[in-house]
Amino acid sequence: MKMTFKAFAKNLFGAKYERLQRSIFIYLIVFWGLYITDWKVQIAPFIRYLMLGTFTAGVMWQALCSEDHASKMQNMFMLPFDNQKFVISYIAALGSYTILTKTAALIAVLLAVSNWKPIELFGYAVCVINAVLMTAAVYSLKKYWYADILWTGAVVAGILLFGNEVWITPLLIVNGIFAAIRLLTTDGYIFYSQEGRKSHRVKQHRRYSVWRYFFRYLSSHKNYLANTVVMWCVALVLPHFLGQMESLFVVPLGFAILTLNTPICILLSCDPDLEQAIRFLPGQKKAFCMPYCLFIFSCNMAANIIFLCSWLMKNGSVTGWMILTAVFFALQSAVLSVLLEWFYPVRDWKIESDLWHHPRKYAVPAIMLMAAGMIGTFPVLMQGLMLLLAVEIVLCLIFPKTLS
Repeated sequence: MKMTFKAFAKNLFGAKYERLQRSIFIYLIVFWGLYITDWKVQIAPFIRYLMLGTFTAGVMWQALCSEDHASKMQNMFMLPFDNQKFVISYIAALGSYTILTKTAALIAVLLAVSNWKPIELFGYAVCVINAVLMTAAVYSLKKYWYADILWTGAVVAGILLFGNEVWITPLLIVNGIFAAIRLLTTDGYIFYSQEGRKSHRVKQHRRYSVWRYFFRYLSSHKNYLANTVVMWCVALVLPHFLGQMESLFVVPLGFAILTLNTPICILLSCDPDLEQAIRFLPGQKKAFCMPYCLFIFSCNMAANIIFLCSWLMKNGSVTGWMILTAVFFALQSAVLSVLLEWFYPVRDWKIESDLWHHPRKYAVPAIMLMAAGMIGTFPVLMQGLMLLLAVEIVLCLIFPKTLS
């Protein structure tokens, strides 16, 4: 079992566990940098548990669903193995990767900005371990999705109702033990998903279409579509929180938040074969990047339209300036995302979760947040600048030879 765990761990952390060392070092710097600012936020215990559990479960689910990692498991299945030891090693490796390289960042931020007691660290550990075990158990029960929904709903309801009580930790321990028992009786082959590797008959077309590729890719990656739907839900509820603020900064702030749709902005990074083909074939810079920019713009604009409709129902008015701002933020973030993918694609990643949580995902939203702040500070100047940039981008889209 030790050798099996090392095989999985070295694939995730590196041959000498260099990724783990780098991550811990960065998180210690983040913790210390926030701690010395002495900035504190009051966070209820049940909110902390819910944040840690939800975040850990999401990252663990992405790791379990990773097609790239599943392909590496195929070599493991060619060798004789003990089913129980294999499952324990696999879940332990993925769980360690999830907690130490992803959840540790959230824990560092929580410990730095909130008041806490040493005993609470034990509760945090129980919460994240329970999330890892339960997510793996739920994944093994995919065929019984109704049971998964009931189980997940019961745990979330328990945290919401009793998260502030001292005995929430024993409840999570019991739930984790139940999930571990389920995993001990699970067939290891369940964790090898071949859904994305099956061959499908594709209808032949006389002409190529990059848009057709986008829709096929999204249809075969349901988690990408789910993330887009989540952003649409965020767009629906944002006006209810932002509408109470009286500032020109509010509406652009909402548009900046909605640019945080990572999956549609990493299509080149997550498919190295596609990137190699685009860079190798002549004329692909214009043939791919222009439709890709319009595709991201369409997704961003759809979220912005939902935001404006919700704002209209909540606050009663939508001005032409707000519509122009929505178009500008959707178009500008699309252009910046494509430029990042073309000039700075993410490489040397192990599983898809590394792409979803790469620090580069915050680059474009951070720029858009700064633009929103400048609009609130210098409204007249920024309106003129937005018009100039929008005209320039539209001209580049109409006359793409300028980009060649």
